[in-house]
Amino acid sequence: MEYITVKEEGTAEFIEKKSRFIGTCRPVQTEEEALSFINAMKKKYWDANHNVYAYILRTGGIERFSDDGEPQGTAGIPVMETMKKSGVTDAVLVATRYFGGILLGGGGLIRAYSHTATIGLAAAQKVAMRSCLLLTAQCDYSLYGRLQGLVPECSGVIDDTTFLEQVTIHFHLPPANLPNLEKRLADATNGKVAVQQVGERFFPFPV
Repeated sequence: MEYITVKEEGTAEFIEKKSRFIGTCRPVQTEEEALSFINAMKKKYWDANHNVYAYILRTGGIERFSDDGEPQGTAGIPVMETMKKSGVTDAVLVATRYFGGILLGGGGLIRAYSHTATIGLAAAQKVAMRSCLLLTAQCDYSLYGRLQGLVPECSGVIDDTTFLEQVTIHFHLPPANLPNLEKRLADATNGKVAVQQVGERFFPFPV
């Protein structure tokens, strides 16, 4: 199971015929989070002429946008369409405009807002969120080195390690990679180390 979103809040801007466009994008999981961020951007850029926005949420399949005073269809929809073409969900993007005195026309506005969304998305860094198994493995200190090396070799990521009477490694791994890890682990430790599944969670991977 996988979906595309953005890694973190990111901002980028450019000038088009003296108008300043700022694209700010961040990950969100609820409509409340999206609206809170939009309001925060409106406060930050309170003196801007327009704070256009769009957001897409996985839960409920929610898609919302606003032209915020720009001619209908020239701002919110281009931002939304750019987000949809990029495949992102659970994300909100605010496209801020400081008018520079030169009219861009309908086509010019559509291009400018599409580009604002594109650079905002790039600044926030797209990531693939993949469902991974949360796993632990316990071993003697003599086997720790082998276990520590095997996990990344099988596409796992170590999250934490506890050193007590034995060593316990906490890690996550894509489900498809578990059989390979278990086989290699059994071979490397003569069956002395077993993997325990403790849950499942989404983790970001580079796109």
